[in-house]
Amino acid sequence: MSMDLGGAKAGVKSDINVTPLVDVMLVLLIIMMLIAPMLQKGVDVRLPQASNTVDKPETSGQTILSITADRRFYINSVEVAENELLSRVNTAIEDAGGEKVVLIKGDEDAPYSSIMQAMDELRRVGIEDVGLIVDRRLGSGMAGGQ
Repeated sequence: MSMDLGGAKAGVKSDINVTPLVDVMLVLLIIMMLIAPMLQKGVDVRLPQASNTVDKPETSGQTILSITADRRFYINSVEVAENELLSRVNTAIEDAGGEKVVLIKGDEDAPYSSIMQAMDELRRVGIEDVGLIVDRRLGSGMAGGQ
């Protein structure tokens, strides 16, 4: 009497167990989804709202000047002193490929004078192409009916 040990079925199991791999990949995907928006946030400013806006594609070669409510200046998320604003803007433009375009991201509570002063300084060094970043207002048309 001989005992059957399964014969060919008792060999090494050769198929891959993908369940742990899928679990790890899903966790990595969730982590990336949570971290990605934080990486490109930049300076925390409350943007004013406007309804008549034009969408421009975001590129990595943009120079962004942020102005906070307490009159601090940031170029591409790096704080700069007011007196070295122009030299740092020129450096950022050279790093971005020489395109003389500066986007201003002013806090809605920032003094109007500080935003105008920044635009005036930019024009003084030959940067005429200046854009203002705003949040799109939901709903269209003028509010108040004036």
